[in-house]
Amino acid sequence: MPRRQLRVTGAAEAPLRAALRALRTTLDIPDAFPAEALAEAERAAAAPRLPDHDATDIPLFTIDPPTSVDLDQAMHLSRRESGGYRVRYAIADVAAYVTPGGAVDTEAHRRVTTLYFPDEKVPLHPTALSEGAASLLPGRSRPAVLWTIDLDEDGRAEHTDVRRALVRSRAKLDYAGVQRAIDDGTAEEPVALLRDIGTLRERLEAERGGISLNVPEQEIVERDGTYEPAYRAPLPADGWNAQISLLTGMAAADLMIASGTGILRTLPTAPDGAVGRLRRTAKALRVDWPHHVPYAELVRSLDPRQPHHAAFLQECTTLLRGAGYTAFSGGELPEHTLHAAVAAPYAHCTAPLRRLVDRYASELCLAACAGAGVPQWVLAALDELPKEMAEGTRRGNMVERECVDIVEAALLKDRVGELFDAVVVDVKDHEPAVGTVQLTDPAIVARVEGGPAALPLGERLRVRLTQADPTAAKVRFAPA
Repeated sequence: MPRRQLRVTGAAEAPLRAALRALRTTLDIPDAFPAEALAEAERAAAAPRLPDHDATDIPLFTIDPPTSVDLDQAMHLSRRESGGYRVRYAIADVAAYVTPGGAVDTEAHRRVTTLYFPDEKVPLHPTALSEGAASLLPGRSRPAVLWTIDLDEDGRAEHTDVRRALVRSRAKLDYAGVQRAIDDGTAEEPVALLRDIGTLRERLEAERGGISLNVPEQEIVERDGTYEPAYRAPLPADGWNAQISLLTGMAAADLMIASGTGILRTLPTAPDGAVGRLRRTAKALRVDWPHHVPYAELVRSLDPRQPHHAAFLQECTTLLRGAGYTAFSGGELPEHTLHAAVAAPYAHCTAPLRRLVDRYASELCLAACAGAGVPQWVLAALDELPKEMAEGTRRGNMVERECVDIVEAALLKDRVGELFDAVVVDVKDHEPAVGTVQLTDPAIVARVEGGPAALPLGERLRVRLTQADPTAAKVRFAPA
């Protein structure tokens, strides 16, 4: 999923949307699916492999943006008679529709992830599956991988069960509606418990030193040929919902580690240089970060409704750049199993409609929980999956960066020649007059060059906008 969320509204012929269409062509982003993949998807949609266990009596619900139709997860939350809580989390069973080695599978390995552009998305699977037969849409019976995780009264996981099951979501909820219902006391208990469990899990996250980035969505609105930025700050319900997914990913990692075969999402501790750059960014955005305050504590103190805090939270995603995938088998555990931001072992398993690796993680966890052998098609792909996911992630990051560049250029295209206040957050090692500045307003990061002297790293600098071209996705500044 994208670390930086951008959304563009406006006419299809607007220059910014035209630049985004051109970017997809330049980057050779897949467009239509091959005919054989589409035909195979239609056949699978009509005749999926259904599980024996029927769990359609569980009144599951989904929480997603109102316009989403590729619904990976549905949940039901309840109290246990013995104390504590029960989380039941159904994940779309993509393997019920995708045949290993078939046309849909082959195309999924080529695409690796769903790619998100500000104006549209490029899906991992044909929409007959991702937005239709495999999606956990309300009122439809669907094959799923059903997680049951029992928590104690403090929110700690005590027992995990994973099985295939036929499920049926009762309602498609959205974040704003869930937040209102919880706040005004009208939410039914399975929804109301989202706050109780989410808050407990957030407390445990803080205890172990984990970090959740509540990155706002940035919307770029086109009006009469000009562009205006706006942020949608995440609601508490966004964070509580994310904690359920995080809980499941941690449970998945524990199952795979215990079984000796799996694939983890790992992240090393951020190097000092990256943290130092982030401190300079905080200074540029007027975010108070005392030296004695740890990074995790600072992040938890930020209010994403404040524009400067919102921009800083987006820049915090740079500390996630070292994340990767680590596969292991035969009981030989990797040297590093930790995800530094989670502060625990963690695996991607809750978004199989949008991310290739999650389909494999589900199979690994099903086998581990049942004490059964891992399917051969999973073992055969395991060694190459980290490389495939790395390439897919690299492509997704490139799309994200190019989209940000285009959007920022669109925001500034009528301001070439103007002066701005900025802070130098980076200087090239062998070219001290070339670097990166973080503007105070608007909160934009861009290249600075053309000055006669070395740039003052970490210091304020008055800069002049010399280029802002959405068609070239370039914003350039020079020292004033």
